[in-house]
Amino acid sequence: MITFSAAGMVSALGNNLDEIAQNLQANTAPGLVPDRDGWLQQGECWVGRVTGELPEIPPQMARYNSRNNRLLLAALAQIRPQVDEVIARFGNERVAVILGTSTSGLDEGDRMVSGTHAGNPPAAYRYGQQELGDPSRFLSDYLQLFGPALTISTACSSSARAIITGKRLIESGIVDAAIVGGADSLSRMPVNGFNSLESLSNTRCKPFSAERNGITIGEAGALILLTQQPGNVQLLGVGESSDAWHMSAPHPEGVGAIRAIEMALHEAKLTAQEIGYINMHGTATRLNDEIEAKVVNQLFGETVPCSSTKHLTGHTLGAAGACEAVLCYLLLSQGLPLPAQDFTNAHQDLTLAPCGLLGAPQPFIKPIILSNSFAFGGNNASLIFGVSHD
Repeated sequence: MITFSAAGMVSALGNNLDEIAQNLQANTAPGLVPDRDGWLQQGECWVGRVTGELPEIPPQMARYNSRNNRLLLAALAQIRPQVDEVIARFGNERVAVILGTSTSGLDEGDRMVSGTHAGNPPAAYRYGQQELGDPSRFLSDYLQLFGPALTISTACSSSARAIITGKRLIESGIVDAAIVGGADSLSRMPVNGFNSLESLSNTRCKPFSAERNGITIGEAGALILLTQQPGNVQLLGVGESSDAWHMSAPHPEGVGAIRAIEMALHEAKLTAQEIGYINMHGTATRLNDEIEAKVVNQLFGETVPCSSTKHLTGHTLGAAGACEAVLCYLLLSQGLPLPAQDFTNAHQDLTLAPCGLLGAPQPFIKPIILSNSFAFGGNNASLIFGVSHD
């Protein structure tokens, strides 16, 4: 069985797991703020920032110096003792690094090309900083690992699929442990890109509300150490699919999403009725929430508690799947109340297919969680987590 041996995260919810757990229960996100730094070319938007000071990249690794990689370092610092123990136990050729991202060092490249570095170009800038493979290359070099190292970039399902890949590498015997997760830092390109698609909210996003009008983009770094060692939280099943219906719109019947969820349930040997909570993708775009509600209604009816947590983290793009996996880890390992969907400043969209959206926090009844990540291009990933009963 694949277990979570450790997890670390920085996001708009907080700078470590204790802060994140506390703010998750309080339904507050210190880093979700109106944009005042010009991320949006025209007008103001909300963004999810990491507010804490990030670790510096060592001088001898200056070619990797991007905010994306510093987000990863901040998450790594929280699990470093467990990572070092695994490396010492299995060897540096038997530990994989599998990450997801969609921006990598894109912001550094943008500032270099556009001249927004205040006339002082960073001496250490290298084109490689914005390559999609840079995060895993950096983390592997930083830890002096020689096992598989790769980055997956399938938009918003990237780091969920990194978790799936890490699991499969361990189960195949190629490695004994995998550091999986992802990072995405704020960048003008995705902010303005979603705005051009009329999918960027001008307020904090409101998943599943009648007033929802788009996503709030956030930044985050999240890392999980996967092993087969005894652990409290287990990765019970995974599923992935590609419906390839449209470049940016989900399939109108959610066929790919249904396939990914059913695959995860089958691998976990669970029925829909055994799921205790669904962490929904819930981006707050008109189409995503409509189709996801339909899918959940079709598979689970109205009885399984569910909600999206993106009103607290922002949509962290390539890091979203790993961020939400860490939130699920916290819910299971600390027995936190299930997070409610926030309709404080909005009304629930009653035209959506009815599902078990939580109007208030609720204690766990069944400690098994399904987490969904649905991406552009029809890339779908579903993960199921549970608590060990050993």
